[in-house]
Amino acid sequence: MNCLFCGIAQEEIPARIIYKDDDVMAFHDISPKAPYHILIIPRKHIATLNDMREEDIPLVGKIIHCAKEIAAQIGIAERGYRLILNCNDEGGQVIYHLHCHLLGGRRLRDLREFL
Repeated sequence: MNCLFCGIAQEEIPARIIYKDDDVMAFHDISPKAPYHILIIPRKHIATLNDMREEDIPLVGKIIHCAKEIAAQIGIAERGYRLILNCNDEGGQVIYHLHCHLLGGRRLRDLREFL
């Protein structure tokens, strides 16, 4: 498999990692769309939300919880932040490994600014 995020999850490809455990990893996006643009991925390869199985529900929940914790840690939780999960081409997904975008640090208006 030639998946960029699997390489990052296996720590074979460098990234500016801000959190990792046995299940998930969070790192800075290389092309940020906001002052804080962090990607949170499962270490397990799940290509899209459509490929998520029932047994993955706790893992995806952990991704959301991790986003909340990171937002608090970097000081944007109270001001506000946005989470984005894209699915497939028309949904804006570019890398086919499930990932959550955590964006914040400024007023976020229209979703078009992220497309």
